[in-house]
Amino acid sequence: MLRRYVGKWFYDKRIPFDAANSPYFPPMVSAIQRAGPEVKPPMAYELSGSILDEEVDEVTKWIEEYK
Repeated sequence: MLRRYVGKWFYDKRIPFDAANSPYFPPMVSAIQRAGPEVKPPMAYELSGSILDEEVDEVTKWIEEYK
């Protein structure tokens, strides 16, 4: 059933199928499976706000390590 829901999401949002080859895709699915039924998906404003900010911070720190 999970595969069908993931597929519907890919189709609805026109996500390229190659996105399933991302190294981040399997860990995301695993995290969802472990989270259990009480987990709530992130809202659009969180994805474009605090979650994006955390990713930018992580990448910035990673870049600083290589300067």
